[in-house]
Amino acid sequence: MGDELHGRAAIVTGAGGAVGRAIARRLAEAGADVMLADADVEALEESCAAISDVTDRFARFHLGRPDRLGAANLTAATIDAFERIDILVNEPRATRPGAFEDLKADDFAAALETNVTSAFLLSQAVAKRMIAQSGEDEDFAGAIINVSSIAARRTVPELIAYSVSCAALDQLTRSMAADLARHGIRVNGVALGAVMSERLRETLRERANLRAEMVRVTPLGRIGDADDVAETALFLASDRASFITGQIIAVDGGRTVLDPLASPVR
Repeated sequence: MGDELHGRAAIVTGAGGAVGRAIARRLAEAGADVMLADADVEALEESCAAISDVTDRFARFHLGRPDRLGAANLTAATIDAFERIDILVNEPRATRPGAFEDLKADDFAAALETNVTSAFLLSQAVAKRMIAQSGEDEDFAGAIINVSSIAARRTVPELIAYSVSCAALDQLTRSMAADLARHGIRVNGVALGAVMSERLRETLRERANLRAEMVRVTPLGRIGDADDVAETALFLASDRASFITGQIIAVDGGRTVLDPLASPVR
């Protein structure tokens, strides 16, 4: 365990999933107090068990509907537990597959609500707390990290709602960064490519040839894991990224640097 984030408190939403769990654990390893939040109570308990061998400075919060009340309650619970909030990681990332002509308006709206509106509401609530406590540390006001996807740039037809919501989240990240910079709060994004998650693992089971194809079009020649994302999140949350804001960092093994029509790299 390190002390890079010692004395700082973090919220990680989507902590019941593989990526959120890895981020929460990595922040804890760096010394942060961590509030794990998720809508899935069972998955949340599994994540708490996974982090318990690293630290006892963690808490859990069942985040149901991602609305303003939920954001306010999560913020209050974190302050009650740790007396401050320094880092927020928004990792909801709901995927709703469906071709355009079959996509229901409710599903489209739900993707925006889960992936964008929830991040907006929680970030707004947390930023107010960060601003209020910013005088306590002249060199650090806070860091917000939004977990997105390269689907914001590389469109998959059957993931229209997801792609649009990720593009909106990326723009929200840049807009928040521009506005909150005057308070010393940094806001960045992490866009995931082929990173092993529950959804990708399920997809690979359904489509036997997809793994080989994903590896083929990834310059680094492998599928990433949740720890790759966690290391990036730690960097953005730490003082090592003190002059970085408004950026969307792709953790994708190089997929977005290739023209999809170009010759295979392997």
